[in-house]
Amino acid sequence: MKHLRISISPGLRALAGPAIDWVWRQLLTAVGYGWQEVSITDPCDIAYTTETDLAGEARIMILASPQYWQTPSAQRLAGLVVNDPCSPLRYNGESLALTLCKEEDGRFRLERDIIFDLFWFLTGQEERCWPQDVHGFYTLPKFWQMERVLEQAPASAIIEKFGALLKQAGFDEPLPRWPQGRRAAAAITHDVDYPEVIRWLEPLRIVQRQGLSGVSAAWQVLTGRRDHWAFPRWMELETNYGIRSAFYFVARQGSLLEYARGTPDPFYDVTAPRFRELFRTLIDGGWEVGMHASYLAYAAQERFAAEKQRLEEAAGTAVMGNRHHYWHMNPANPDETLQMHADIGLLYDTSLTHDRYLGWRRGSTVPFYPFTTHSVATHSSREIGAVQLPVAWMDAQLSQRADLSQPQREERVIALVDHVAAQRGLFVANVHDYVFDEALFPGWLATLRAALERITARGDFWMATPVEIAAHWRQRYQQLLSSSRGLEEGR
Repeated sequence: MKHLRISISPGLRALAGPAIDWVWRQLLTAVGYGWQEVSITDPCDIAYTTETDLAGEARIMILASPQYWQTPSAQRLAGLVVNDPCSPLRYNGESLALTLCKEEDGRFRLERDIIFDLFWFLTGQEERCWPQDVHGFYTLPKFWQMERVLEQAPASAIIEKFGALLKQAGFDEPLPRWPQGRRAAAAITHDVDYPEVIRWLEPLRIVQRQGLSGVSAAWQVLTGRRDHWAFPRWMELETNYGIRSAFYFVARQGSLLEYARGTPDPFYDVTAPRFRELFRTLIDGGWEVGMHASYLAYAAQERFAAEKQRLEEAAGTAVMGNRHHYWHMNPANPDETLQMHADIGLLYDTSLTHDRYLGWRRGSTVPFYPFTTHSVATHSSREIGAVQLPVAWMDAQLSQRADLSQPQREERVIALVDHVAAQRGLFVANVHDYVFDEALFPGWLATLRAALERITARGDFWMATPVEIAAHWRQRYQQLLSSSRGLEEGR
């Protein structure tokens, strides 16, 4: 494997510290290239600099924007041009005429700082100014909603365009992104929130959701003829598609009283015999048992670690993956929670998404290792060692929208699948354990089926459990990292 020779202006590191190294690592490993860092005065393949005369004979020069690095969270996205490869995005105050790339004599000059752009998306700079509700859920600006910015995955668009530029510049073929020659990857996941129905309460909820049309189903739940224990049916469905999913269980048992007081943890007990038997069945069949961290797990690392240990003891296996209940990480500092994932020994997390909005919260359809800072000037900041698997879609984001018909819901999720394929990314679907029954949740399972049918028909997706995908990404990342030199603290 040929390594790209990268040079970076020393002044940029003095300004942004380890953030620049981290962004380059995420970019280069995503596109599949190793690297060798060289001095800005040495011959190089790619120069990242503030001065064009320092680029020398570099085949690609990226013009840095130090003013952005000084105050990254001050930047506001003003426009996003979906189909224009020369201007994928612009911030407030930037010219509409701003272009991405110029070519001259076989050399390429990127007029905008795509390294900063990736940092800005992958660290969630913009969202720090958005309003949050009591659960920490964000309200996106109208522009982001109208233009479906999250569904476009702008960070991955930048990564893919950079990879195409490397190919155009004549560099060797990169390391493949996914196994088995597949173009993209996909994983199905289930948050186990309500597996044991409360028979006196659930009929009221059904009628509230469905009106008079739900009376029959409500009566069947009340009399015990329908329930939410859908695990055997999930296993049968997924076996028919030749896939295995992940089920995320909450180790902390909540109560109705706690729920009413604002701590909405599920009510089941993972140590009960029924769940211990379920864990054995799932694991023996090739399904993944993961952790659904409780609503306040993030508040204390000891609590978080204790939940992981309790689930591991009940399941009889190591727990490697997590998703937070209600997506509830520290609302004021999600980086702190992301760091806990690595600290308690998780291989991956899959919690960085929005509760109400489709698409990729940090703009990336590919896995990445997050970064731990609120300020790039904090040079003690570092890469987090638990990989983030970005979620594309949660069932409620479509099924609870009364303004969409069922065919429109299916069209939206199929579009996400195709977008992932176009970006050679990862499609992660989150469908709750209890929505399998069509009588209780009309259309919810049908939307997942539409996604699975599309993935199957395409034939170019690697279908795997999240832990398999995370292990693959870690192995691939370490392979590129260990063969490279530079772009890392202490090397």
